[in-house]
Amino acid sequence: MRMFEFLLDVYNIRIFLAIGMLSIASAIDVWKREINDVLWIGFGAIAVVLIFFEPDLIYALKNIGISLIIAPLALLLWRVGIFGGADALGLTVLAALAPQITLSENLVTPFTTLTNAALLAVIPIFTNVIRNLIALLNHKNIFEGFDETKSKKTLAIFLGYRARNPKYGFPIETIDGSRKKLDFSLKHAEKAEFCNKPDTWITPGIPYILYITAGFMVQIVYGDIVLNVVNF
Repeated sequence: MRMFEFLLDVYNIRIFLAIGMLSIASAIDVWKREINDVLWIGFGAIAVVLIFFEPDLIYALKNIGISLIIAPLALLLWRVGIFGGADALGLTVLAALAPQITLSENLVTPFTTLTNAALLAVIPIFTNVIRNLIALLNHKNIFEGFDETKSKKTLAIFLGYRARNPKYGFPIETIDGSRKKLDFSLKHAEKAEFCNKPDTWITPGIPYILYITAGFMVQIVYGDIVLNVVNF
């Protein structure tokens, strides 16, 4: 009986639906590299319906309104090109579907999922460094054909790697005459094209929705990473 009540609790339903939505979006983005807006519209409609099942309607509306503060920032990041429109819509729907929700006792904010995601997005840097160090230890000339400074080469080791058969990655090299150059200019998330040229330095094009999903999961079990570190 208690388990049944737990499953029917609106708070827990919101968590299950949010995890389901983000999991579906992540799987689709990894598979097709695009997410149909129908997914966000569907879960957005569910978020509206759930409002009428809240025990305290006024509090629920207030909480959702505060959470939707993330929407303008998400749209701005989309327009700038930090991440795609699907990511912006996903964050907005998530704010309405699971507003400031957590199972931990730690504080969360309307921006917790986004800040957690931003911190988790640093993980590929460590992967790049390990990959490049292994290549250097195997005496591979990963900068063969490049005419660059040591500082730029060091930065490249953190931001990317030399891929034999790049698939989902953005090139960070250009041709200047007969020499190769490193290019660290910001790539627009929706306009930049994936690299398809063999043996090219790339930065991984990991779908940002994966970081958003991971950031939300951390929010559920731990809360806000930044706030917890500051409080500690």
